[in-house]
Amino acid sequence: MLQFRRDLDLVAQLDELGYDEFWCGEHHSSGWEMIGSPEMFLAAAGERTKRIKLATGVVSLPYHHPFNVAQRIVQLDYMTGGRVIFGTGPGALASDAHTLGIDPMLLRDRQDEAIGVIRRLMRGERLTVKSDWFTVQDAALQLLPLQEDMPFAVASQISPSGMTLAGKHGIGVISIGSLSEEGLNALPTQWGFAEAAAAEHGQRVDRKDWRVLMSWHIAETREQARAEAREGLLRHHNEYITGTLQRPGARPYKTADEAVDKTAFVSGAVATIGTPDDLIARIKSLLEASGGFGTVVGFVHDWANPENTRRSWDMVARYVVPEINGYLSGLRTSREFVATNRDYFNRAREAVMAKITENPAAAAALKVTKSPLLAASAGNIPDLNPADGRAPR
Repeated sequence: MLQFRRDLDLVAQLDELGYDEFWCGEHHSSGWEMIGSPEMFLAAAGERTKRIKLATGVVSLPYHHPFNVAQRIVQLDYMTGGRVIFGTGPGALASDAHTLGIDPMLLRDRQDEAIGVIRRLMRGERLTVKSDWFTVQDAALQLLPLQEDMPFAVASQISPSGMTLAGKHGIGVISIGSLSEEGLNALPTQWGFAEAAAAEHGQRVDRKDWRVLMSWHIAETREQARAEAREGLLRHHNEYITGTLQRPGARPYKTADEAVDKTAFVSGAVATIGTPDDLIARIKSLLEASGGFGTVVGFVHDWANPENTRRSWDMVARYVVPEINGYLSGLRTSREFVATNRDYFNRAREAVMAKITENPAAAAALKVTKSPLLAASAGNIPDLNPADGRAPR
């Protein structure tokens, strides 16, 4: 119960900090990822938030009847005031498919088939489809989505299948393979698969609908970030990635320092553990290497304790998001203009002085009231004691 409530608290914090999207996935085994129904979790999150988009990241379509999925997502869209992003996948954990008795070789084809049916239902069509794993007969949704065009996205890892599926249906992508070195190396060529599939099926895809998953822990200094993340990262890698999932090629780390070094401080590092400036540089590098994408999605983990985790997200919102999104450029331009056009502003100071000297009492009062405490907000106050000894004009 406490974990679910803490997760909901985090969504509320992200909403207050101005984050655009929150993604929540579906898992049924392995003992680490607890949310079995993203729709239920996001419905609760919708009651505690105001503006943040709420995304299924992802619904594993081969595990469900497509009509039921469409019904649940439409209801969620109404319950959240039209804030749903519908993300789908074939199912990430082989243990989930095994639990449900589904052959892993069938998963991606079933995801493709289900997407096609759900999109037609959400457009208001009445369908009869008989598949080898589901049937809909004269089926139509009683309610269409609240959003006129609900965003769809598919999960993509290292293989071309996710990108190809996005191109075939003309929908968005979330690249989750970028949490591995192999996935990062594949990013520069990934978008081409989506474009090729879109051209083949008469669809269009846009890089702004491409989301890339990244992992980080941010603090005021690199040393502090390392200290906060090291023990949790070691446990996550050794007990989950290596010990539970037994990811091919993964080996347990011997020490917490080795875990941090090999995760964030080597060539091909898959995470950023450091300062806001480190994360800014990392995002810019990934944007350049990939050719450009629309959204960075941060991976929520428990490397640090809850307090330091929340602090990390706060720092990203304050320092990284404004820099990456260009919110500071206008402020910097304005400051530079004021700093480099002093002739005009000095003339304004002279204009003020001219009026003061017309009134001897005012000039005498200014000598008394002028204070360094006023300097920050009184750029037009003239200097009554110029360094050259001349009387002000």
